[in-house]
Amino acid sequence: MGHCLGIRFPHQRPLRSNLVSVASSDKQVLASMAAFGPLALLSLSPICPCRTLPSSSSFSSKSLVFSRNSSNFVPPILAFHCSRSVSLCFVPSITRASTSDGHAGVENDAKLGESSENLVVLDDQKRGSQLKKRVVFGLGIGLSAGAVVLAGGWVFTLALAAVVFVGAREYFELVRSRGIADGMTPPPRYVSRACSVICACMPILTLYLGHMDVSVPSSAFLVAIALVLQRGSPRFAQLSSAMFGLFYCGYLPCFWIKLRCGLEVPALNTKIGNDWPMLLGGRVHWTVGLVVTLISISSIIAADTFAFLGGKAFGRTPLTNISPKKTLEGAFAGLSGCILISIMLSKILCWPTSLLSATVFGILNFVGSLFGDLIESMIKRDAGVKDSGSLIPGHVKIGTCPTTC
Repeated sequence: MGHCLGIRFPHQRPLRSNLVSVASSDKQVLASMAAFGPLALLSLSPICPCRTLPSSSSFSSKSLVFSRNSSNFVPPILAFHCSRSVSLCFVPSITRASTSDGHAGVENDAKLGESSENLVVLDDQKRGSQLKKRVVFGLGIGLSAGAVVLAGGWVFTLALAAVVFVGAREYFELVRSRGIADGMTPPPRYVSRACSVICACMPILTLYLGHMDVSVPSSAFLVAIALVLQRGSPRFAQLSSAMFGLFYCGYLPCFWIKLRCGLEVPALNTKIGNDWPMLLGGRVHWTVGLVVTLISISSIIAADTFAFLGGKAFGRTPLTNISPKKTLEGAFAGLSGCILISIMLSKILCWPTSLLSATVFGILNFVGSLFGDLIESMIKRDAGVKDSGSLIPGHVKIGTCPTTC
């Protein structure tokens, strides 16, 4: 059953389309309306020239019916009547003879219905693939990061330096993008590349020197000299964006080195260390820094995953204008997941020893992860880009890591 629309346009040449002619006689229409009771009448102006198919029944060819055929029976239709204006009224359904055009209309409706169903299926598949991508990459990141963290030393440092280099390049590309560059003068390209290299060298210098007090001031001084000696007129916006990039992308990630490689006190309460092979370092390999780093990375991934799932399922209240897709419900789910993973790993690794300490540690990790993500969202919002990178599809991007430190 499909609704039909009958239209009559005086002094217009008929146009062939998927139309079925119906009666336009006033007496026939009034007689048909009497069977269904009084119905509303609407006056309209002539719209466009049309023409009908040759009538296969006793109806006039001056009336048009726009129909969506699904059977041989048509429910109440809309008819237009008048000489210089078009009147709209509902008339009862009639039995319509099947024509070739009618069959074509049925086929078109079937195709339209199939296309609508296909769109719904594609939307569901897209959401499912996005969730699957987050889960797969979450597990992959967790396993890979766990292996790198377990290795520690130079393996961990070089891996972090590679991540920092990618993050620094993303940052300086955002600074040079049209959205930010319209309101300021970005640093020259050679300065941006030099800053990316300096940021990648900071974790290495931190491990080699044992501290990170020298690398930041010295690199900032060198960048300032390069900006002052550039051709043209140096701008303060160039200096400020470059200094923030060194701090955000280079200095903050160095705390991961201090955390993993600096806390070398053995985790005596960790039972896993008792069975750890001597070939891989034995019990001494399990330090407080290793345990803290494992819990931190795992809880950050859990916070991102739980926030995504909670926001998709229950998200209603926007969290902030910086990132419209983030919701309070998703943030609460992320906080719950972060605390849950922190408590679970604290029971397995026996650090921290108290439930309160594990809860507070989970809250701190979530706050660092959330605000790191918001800071990156603020940068890319000003840059006018939707996503700042695709190194970790479906998860928090590289820019989140520095603030989490």
